[in-house]
Amino acid sequence: MPTLRLVLGDQLSMSLSSLVDWQEGDTILMCEVMEEARYVPHHKKKLAFIFSAMRHFRGALEADDKPVRYVKLDDQDNSGSFTGELERMLGEGDFDRVVITEPGEYRVMEMIHSWQDSLDVPVIVREDTRFFASLDRFERWADGKKQLRMEFFYREMRRETGHLMDGDKPEGGQWNFDKENRRKLPKDVTLPDRLRFEPDAITTEVLALVNDRFPDNFGDLEPFGMPVTRAQALEVLTHFIETCLPRFGDYQDAMAEGEAFLFHSTVSAAMNAGLLLASEVCEAAETAYQAGQAPLNAVEGFIRQILGWREYVRGLYWLKMPDYKGLNALEADRPLPDFYWTGKTDMACLADAISTTKQHAYAHHIQRLMITGNFALLAGIAPDAINEWYMVVYADAYEWVELPNTHGMAIYADGGIMASKPYAASGAYIDKMSDHCAGCRYKVKVKNSPEACPFNYLYWDFVMRNADKLKANPRMGMIYRSLERTSDERRVAIKNDAESFFENLYSEQIVV
Repeated sequence: MPTLRLVLGDQLSMSLSSLVDWQEGDTILMCEVMEEARYVPHHKKKLAFIFSAMRHFRGALEADDKPVRYVKLDDQDNSGSFTGELERMLGEGDFDRVVITEPGEYRVMEMIHSWQDSLDVPVIVREDTRFFASLDRFERWADGKKQLRMEFFYREMRRETGHLMDGDKPEGGQWNFDKENRRKLPKDVTLPDRLRFEPDAITTEVLALVNDRFPDNFGDLEPFGMPVTRAQALEVLTHFIETCLPRFGDYQDAMAEGEAFLFHSTVSAAMNAGLLLASEVCEAAETAYQAGQAPLNAVEGFIRQILGWREYVRGLYWLKMPDYKGLNALEADRPLPDFYWTGKTDMACLADAISTTKQHAYAHHIQRLMITGNFALLAGIAPDAINEWYMVVYADAYEWVELPNTHGMAIYADGGIMASKPYAASGAYIDKMSDHCAGCRYKVKVKNSPEACPFNYLYWDFVMRNADKLKANPRMGMIYRSLERTSDERRVAIKNDAESFFENLYSEQIVV
């Protein structure tokens, strides 16, 4: 009897484990469902990207003589959920089992587990082999460890895969070249143009659908030029390797006003949806290094983001869920300010990062960690609120990758499971790594007063506010010794400035 193979919207890979043993008579089910489109109010570009990529992948499957039952969002009989569409398909056909590759999100896995009891046929869940490390592999690495630090997992992944290895030693004699990747962008540097793809008939139809069904969602729908096919995604990867990677390492932590991409790869959305495989992305970067086309600091920094961070956060997510999502170690409880949606703030760095996000459903990792994330940390924004914002606004956001990066790395809500200390920073860091401060109405060199950069006094307010939770952290020792030397007058000024800022933060009349 035939098999029904369910392919999710972030599983757009021909090598998917649920497809590898496809046989004549099997059917592939793909469906756009409102339950997924609305579990958070996704950025319009994110929705358009996923729907268009799904529809193009359907075409690739059918061109490979694999029949697909494809349910569009606006199909009259669309039930609106994976469960409803699966039940409908099983009711119409004669299948002896359902096969699916493990999903990326815990809530979807719970749904799949419920099918085991509710459906009349077996549901086979297969490992997602597109990752370097299986979930069991990560769990074995984590077993018995008091600290789960990415750096040590990354080294094991290097050894296992052979990427950037010289025998049993790391290429270049060290594992991590991060200290060489923190240069500010020079004023006279020429930034590369980026590939854009004109919408074809499929994408044009999807844009109309998103505009009609999700008119009030966050973000700019057009112009739309994202890669929605594997061929286009490969073009973007090749362009990055040839044009951007040589200088990526030097400036990967830099920020520049009005510049969304700098030398970053922009392949994360395509990779997380399955149009690119992590292995081929790492191989392309290493090949460039071996050919002398890109320096080691750039290639190591890029591969670390994928072989290190991407694998690590996925493993941590599945190891710690579902309890992980509810952690709030710093007891943060402020609502998300409106400017995260409008971009209307006089803080130039935040306005730029949010404008970039609104336009492109993208911002690079330092904008996310040290601007929008850093502000949420210092201000004590409730974890659920900032986590949902990141899920909404970025085209590459799925909970397995978003939650640990935000919850653990950006806002320290997990209390140190992921990061050894909070990634808190004052305006000095932003001034060091960007040109935002020069055009900001606030003065980054001023520590207190209404003219001061809010990041300056919010940083120290954060340190004082969380002393009972953070003072014992060895990596915070120098900060708290500095605080001990701070005068009572300065402490009062910090507290007063912070209180005044928070009073105005949610005022409709005042832009902060």
